[in-house]
Amino acid sequence: MAQYTLENLLQLMLRLRDPETGCSWDIRQDFASIAPYTVEEAHEVADAIARSNYAHLQEELGDLLFQVVFHACMAEELSLFDFYGVLDGLVEKLLRRHPHVFPDGTLNSTRSAADTVSETEVNRRWQEIKRWEKHSSGKDQSQGLFDDIPTSLPALKSAQAIQEKAAEQGFDWPDIAPVFAKLREEMDELEEAWNSGDQAAVRDEAGDLLFSCVNLARYVGSDAEQSLLGANHKFKRRFSYIESRMLEMGRRVQEGSLAELDALWDESKRAGL
Repeated sequence: MAQYTLENLLQLMLRLRDPETGCSWDIRQDFASIAPYTVEEAHEVADAIARSNYAHLQEELGDLLFQVVFHACMAEELSLFDFYGVLDGLVEKLLRRHPHVFPDGTLNSTRSAADTVSETEVNRRWQEIKRWEKHSSGKDQSQGLFDDIPTSLPALKSAQAIQEKAAEQGFDWPDIAPVFAKLREEMDELEEAWNSGDQAAVRDEAGDLLFSCVNLARYVGSDAEQSLLGANHKFKRRFSYIESRMLEMGRRVQEGSLAELDALWDESKRAGL
């Protein structure tokens, strides 16, 4: 049974930031110094999910929640907003963006099963509401399509966000066949650049190939960042298996031939790693 509440967490944060009796490290932090930790904690949540380590996920979600509380506490000190303002804004926005669930815009509203809408329609309405919000907030309507994509996003996440926004404007392939064709085209161009010895062209074409890989992941409904994270973990599991098997034979990985290592790699796959 839970011992502590959200109120306890907010109280703890206030104590940590108390100028006289708080923690010296917490007291000297500001938005800029805490931001990298916020990003790091979000990545650790994603990592726990990729590993299916749900006990660890609980801990990491707590760490991420603490980051939200930390930022809100600093904002309250500057009379910008507080944690409850964050909550209010979030709930209001989610109610507004889910009219198919909350038809009158309140938590008490209900809908019948007959009112169910498709996921495609849900996504269309979501984007329509976001555009309305942007217009109503008075945000600069001359902003470019990609201006609100955070520059701090990892490259794969950024690429997918860029492609999704372009697709919303109709700039997308009609089916998957040309997506595969584009990927092959980029591979050929990278090989051509490599054979030419032009390193600048190699870097450029390698980027185009990665961008096309992200586009394929997006098209098949996969999150590129999560897909690659999963592949990273899979590679490490299989390579750790090779290390263990080589140690059993009294040898190090670098002492094995490529054929031996490939055979152990296939063995790891058969073992379900």
